[in-house]
Amino acid sequence: MKTLRRKSPVDLTIPLVALLLLIPFSGHAQSDAGLICSDNSSYSKRQLDSKRIDNLCETYRGKVMLVVNTASRCAFTDQYDGLEKIYSRYRDRGLVVLGFPSNDFGNQEPGSEVKIKKFCRLTYGVQFPMYAKSRVTGDDADPFYRALADAAGTPPRWNFHKYLIDRDGKLVGSYNSSVKPGSSILIQAIEGLL
Repeated sequence: MKTLRRKSPVDLTIPLVALLLLIPFSGHAQSDAGLICSDNSSYSKRQLDSKRIDNLCETYRGKVMLVVNTASRCAFTDQYDGLEKIYSRYRDRGLVVLGFPSNDFGNQEPGSEVKIKKFCRLTYGVQFPMYAKSRVTGDDADPFYRALADAAGTPPRWNFHKYLIDRDGKLVGSYNSSVKPGSSILIQAIEGLL
């Protein structure tokens, strides 16, 4: 006769943590803590393989921003295609996708900015704005990403984490890597802000 073993709390911890990583944060921030872009915000960032510097909040004021940390050698790299499709579909209505290449996870973006730009354009036809290779997690994370992580309550845990910012500069959504650009949850959130 087979005896069933009751799962201990430790046995349940790993599946619970995995489940929590898959649940996207969404909804409007309840206070100014979710405000990324205010009159006092200044997040200057150099464009990828360029000398041009943009103040992100000023450049994209009044736009809905989908901010994504990217990598060229990741299982999620094909999301570039979906990101470009939603950028093309919604940019005339006020959406901008902002890409931030990062080598923070698994050494999956080791190339130079020239190589990253060439890969994105030639492989996926990326036209959405891409910015300089950035740290997106840890103590030396880019200030823009520190603000996003503080507002969301979590930094990116892998490549292709998505943060959604409304036209007023408030963080309204944080979506992990497994949420594809064309997923209904993300598309509904974007359409609700446009």
